[in-house]
Amino acid sequence: MRIATWNVNGLRARFDFIRHWLRARQPDIVGLQELKVAEDKFPYAELEAEGYHALVHSAKAWNGVAILSRDPGQVRQLGLPGQHEMGPRLISASLGGVVFMTIYCPNGKHLEHEDFGRKLEWLDALGDYLEDKHSPDEAIVLCGDFNICPTGLDTWDEEQLEGNIFHAEEERSRFRHLLDWGFSDTYRQLFPERQMFSW
Repeated sequence: MRIATWNVNGLRARFDFIRHWLRARQPDIVGLQELKVAEDKFPYAELEAEGYHALVHSAKAWNGVAILSRDPGQVRQLGLPGQHEMGPRLISASLGGVVFMTIYCPNGKHLEHEDFGRKLEWLDALGDYLEDKHSPDEAIVLCGDFNICPTGLDTWDEEQLEGNIFHAEEERSRFRHLLDWGFSDTYRQLFPERQMFSW
C-alpha cells in the first residue's frame, strides 16, 4: 500500500499538478491539507475519473482536509471535538482495516500571538481524542501538516530558530506526546540522522 500526504495550499490553484502527481506516483491513499475550497466546489468527479474516491471536510477560502483513496472509505471523524471554531482541520476514515487520519494543525503565528495558545489547545485536543476514541494497538496512520519542527534535525537552523514558532518546546512536547502514545515518525525510522524539513 502506497500512502502519501501533501499540503496543497489551495486545491484549485494546484489541481493540474495534483492530477499529474497522482498519475505519476499512483498512491493508494492520500491525505490532503489546506484545500481552501468549499465542499460543494470540490472536484469529486475529476478525481473519480483518475480512480480516486474522496472524503472531504473543508470550507471556502481557508483550511480544509481530504482523503483520496482507490477503495471507498467510511468517515469516522470530522474535526476535533470542541475545536470547531478552528475550522475543518481533521478527517479520519476507515479504509481496508486501517484508520487513516489527516490533519492541518493551526500555524500559531508567533509565540506572543493568541493563536499560539489555540494551537497548543488544538494539539491537546488531538491527544485527548486519540486517547478517548482509539487505541495504540489499532492500525492507524496519522499524517498531515503539523506546523512543528519536532527536533533540530527537522529545521534548517536549530541554533537560530530554537524556541521560536514551530520550534518551541510547548509544540515539540505535544508532538512527543503523540509518539509516546504509540505513533512512530516514519521518516525518522527510515532516515534517523538526515537533516530534512518534513513539518
